[in-house]
Amino acid sequence: MLRYLTPAIAALALGALFWFALHRIGNGTLDVREIKSPLIGRAAPTFTLPLVMDPAQRFDSHSMAGKVYVVNVWGTWCPACREEHESLISLSRITGVPFVGIDWKDDNAEANRYLAQLGNPYQTVVADAEGRVAIDWGVYGAPETFLVSKDGKVLAKYAGALTEAVWAEKFAPLVSQQGGAP
Repeated sequence: MLRYLTPAIAALALGALFWFALHRIGNGTLDVREIKSPLIGRAAPTFTLPLVMDPAQRFDSHSMAGKVYVVNVWGTWCPACREEHESLISLSRITGVPFVGIDWKDDNAEANRYLAQLGNPYQTVVADAEGRVAIDWGVYGAPETFLVSKDGKVLAKYAGALTEAVWAEKFAPLVSQQGGAP
């Protein structure tokens, strides 16, 4: 009897867990794009990567010290990245905050074509061909966007296509607290 009861109890428990999660997603109390990052409040991972436009040159994230900046992880293969691109262009113009693009596991030639076709919202675009830097940032899918403070700490993370509305709600108040754009 116990051998039949144990799987039934396990199935009911799992079903209750799924129901609870779906209920929270459905009523808006759980937003899967707002998965908390363990980096919030901690030093942003540092990196030195080749530029997408000129792989012979390298960008060192230490050059952003003393500035509020955005790190946006994207790829040409990512449909949501294309969806957010117009918002990134607009935000990079109106906010005055530098955007650093990390082109994740991509081809430089493809990335250059993509940016030439759609416009370049980034102050700097680097290539993370192997994905090691994205791992340091805790990225699990593209696009993901991080806001970094003047003192080099991660203030916010957003997983999914960044929009002007998301910026206004989640990022703009933190930029204001930092004294605005650099």
